[in-house]
Amino acid sequence: MAGLIPFNKRRNALSAGFDDFYNALDDFFSDNWFSNRSLMRDTFKIDVKETEQDYIIEAEVPGARKEQIDLSLNEGYLTISIKKEEINNEENQNYIHRERRLSSMSRSIRLADAKPDGVKAKLENGLLMIKVEKEAKPNNAYKIDIE
Repeated sequence: MAGLIPFNKRRNALSAGFDDFYNALDDFFSDNWFSNRSLMRDTFKIDVKETEQDYIIEAEVPGARKEQIDLSLNEGYLTISIKKEEINNEENQNYIHRERRLSSMSRSIRLADAKPDGVKAKLENGLLMIKVEKEAKPNNAYKIDIE
């Protein structure tokens, strides 16, 4: 098992002498030190598109079920929160490396003219698609006459 390499490392001639250094980094950023932080599961990727009528947000949430996702729109901020928990009751497992446990992630996006009742969301194949309608803003510009 000495040849086990995490997915984010590549072996090449330059890294041959740095195995101890990489192992120290893995140990430092492991769940034993920072239970709520991990470089590999710290956040999820999002794309935000804007049209004249709405915003379209796509979030990559692989492995998440809709019961684990919480969406809220509060004072112009759309918040996507995910709480995933792996429940494993088997005590005597012989893991060499384990990264899947409890994880919680959240992203907030400022959408100033979002219509609170005009939000639709769909989860399909690990992609969360959210459509947020825009509120029509009245033109509050006034011409001021100079005396």
